[in-house]
Amino acid sequence: MYSPKDETTRARMADALAHAAAHLSTTTTGAPAWGWLGRTIGSRTAGGHWLRVHCGEAAKTPATRNEGIALAEERVSDKVSRPHLHDLYRWDGGEYVFEAELIDYIAQPVISPKTPDLTADPGLPDSWWTTLRESLDALSTAEPPRETIRQSWADRVFPEYLGIPAPAITERVTGHADLQWANLTHDPLVILDWERWGAVPVGYDPAMLYVNSLRVPAVADRIRAEFAHVLDTPAGRIGEQIALAEMLQAVGRGWYVELAPLLRNRAEEVTEVCLPPTRLTQ
Repeated sequence: MYSPKDETTRARMADALAHAAAHLSTTTTGAPAWGWLGRTIGSRTAGGHWLRVHCGEAAKTPATRNEGIALAEERVSDKVSRPHLHDLYRWDGGEYVFEAELIDYIAQPVISPKTPDLTADPGLPDSWWTTLRESLDALSTAEPPRETIRQSWADRVFPEYLGIPAPAITERVTGHADLQWANLTHDPLVILDWERWGAVPVGYDPAMLYVNSLRVPAVADRIRAEFAHVLDTPAGRIGEQIALAEMLQAVGRGWYVELAPLLRNRAEEVTEVCLPPTRLTQ
C-alpha cells in the first residue's frame, strides 16, 4: 500500500521531492518514505525538518483547494498533538499538481508503516491514550475547512456495501478524517497527515480507528472502552456504520484482504442484516 505503484510514479515523485527541496532552499537526507500508492513522498531535511510532497491529478484537483495542513496551522489548537507547518509550496506540473510541506520532523516512528490496519499490539501506554482523547476533544471544536463525509456518498455506498439505506447524518464534529495506524506515532503520540480533516459524523474518527484494529482484539477493545461515551450513542453508532461502509468499499476495490472477514462480521452485527456479496471494482 505504501510504495510507488510503478517506476513512473517513483521517478515523478523523486523529481518532485528534489524540486521542492531546491525551491525551499533545503536538502533531503536519508531514504524517502512513501505514502499510499506513492501519492506522497517524504524525507528528513538537513535543516532538521520533514519535507513531504503530495501529488494529485490536475483534472481531479479543484482550482480552489481546501488547504489541509495550512488551515490546521491556523485553526487547530496546540492541544492537538500534531506536526507544525514551517513552509508550503505548490506548483503545477502539467498533468499533475504538487504540494510540498516543510513540517516538524517527528523522531518516533508511526505505529503501522506498511498498512493502515493494525496487525500486532503496539503496547501503547495509558499516556498515549490520554493524549489521543485530549487531542480529539480539542480538535472537535475547531472551525472545519470542509464537510469530509457527505450524505450523497453515504446514500450511494450504504445499500451496496451494507445492504441498508444510509441514515441521515445530522450530528457532526470537526475530526481528522483519516485516523488510522499509519497516521499515528508511537509514544509520545503525534497525529500525522492533515489533508482530509474537516466536519465528520460524530464517532467517525474513533470508529475508523476501531475497525482498523479488529485483527488485534485487545486494542479494539481498548478503543471501545476509551471512546464508549461516543461510540455507544445513537450518533456514534451511525459513525461506526459509516466507517464500516468506507472500509468495505475499499475491500471492494481489492484492499484489506485479511481484515475483510472481520469487517463483514462486524458490519452484520451492527446492521443486523446479511451483507451483500463483496463485488470487486476498479
